[in-house]
Amino acid sequence: MNDELYNKGMQTRRSVLGDAHVDKAEANKTDFDKDFQEYITNNAWGAVWSRPGLTKRERSLITIALLAALGHDEELAMHIRATKNTGATQDDVKEVLLHTAVYAGVPVANGAIKIAKKIFAEEKDQ
Repeated sequence: MNDELYNKGMQTRRSVLGDAHVDKAEANKTDFDKDFQEYITNNAWGAVWSRPGLTKRERSLITIALLAALGHDEELAMHIRATKNTGATQDDVKEVLLHTAVYAGVPVANGAIKIAKKIFAEEKDQ
């Protein structure tokens, strides 16, 4: 394992998803998925999310569009929640999902909008 890449990935992962989310994921890690967790920490968070070419806000919005387009609702919800850490606003998410409707389809965007509305309403109530 590349400790430097892993540490950079973990730092970025925590800054985007929050300590509570990452701590829970780490606590639930087993021998079965520890290699996968290391892989995503190294590659997604260390090698890609930590690159200087895009801001966390920009990466967040791209990720939301892709997850919505692919119908990955659980991951989409996680990344919509993470916008409070990335600098992406509700208006940013709204615009990305409207844009997603044009290129990935109205049903996909409709489902993603329902998820976003629920999350933003929950956050407002907290």
